[in-house]
Amino acid sequence: MTETSEKLAVLKLAGVKKTYHSGREDLEVLKGISFSVNEGETVSIIGPSGSGKTTLLGICAGLDQPSSGEVALCGQDISGLGEDERAAVRSESVGFVFQNFQLIPTLTALENVMVPLELRGERGAKARAKELLEKVGLGDRTTHYPIQLSGGEQQRVALARAFVNKPRILFADEPTGNLDADTSEPIVDLLFGLNKTEGTTLVLVTHDLELAQTTDRLLRIDHGQLREISSSDANE
Repeated sequence: MTETSEKLAVLKLAGVKKTYHSGREDLEVLKGISFSVNEGETVSIIGPSGSGKTTLLGICAGLDQPSSGEVALCGQDISGLGEDERAAVRSESVGFVFQNFQLIPTLTALENVMVPLELRGERGAKARAKELLEKVGLGDRTTHYPIQLSGGEQQRVALARAFVNKPRILFADEPTGNLDADTSEPIVDLLFGLNKTEGTTLVLVTHDLELAQTTDRLLRIDHGQLREISSSDANE
């Protein structure tokens, strides 16, 4: 890797392994994974169920720790950091979109979007949250609670929340997994539209090959090993 790409790497994994211990058996889910993602890139990770996609995404985002290997996120080695230290890195530089939305049911749409900024004690959280809800087409739904919103609307709120702190990198885990085809398309358009206007790096896990093929790069994980593939290989 060139010196220039080193400087641009917002995510870098080197020899990452993850092993789960169950009784007398060890299950090695990730087997020495190495790759990097440069600033502004969009990357998809695909693979069969149980291949380790979500485990890998969690380690990339600092939600979990590898059994061995190194993870650098936004220029900081997070491999040996404790949970509080990793949480501080996530708060500063990372956004998330989940399959099941992960909205707080007792908060309105506006309050849900404000949460990341309020946790950081930032001023202007309400104005920034309103701005993002307008961008995702929910400017008239700010006072609605999650239960009063459709699945597509809840994912729009989740998108607004993911971008509210202007993250350097966004991790999306099956962002259209709980949505029907008609609802998925506008969510995908919003995801990539916001990603472009906000200048964010995107790493997403998906079973949707059509979605995966819209990203700059396509990675496939199988049996705990990762390789880069072309769009034409994705259907094999």
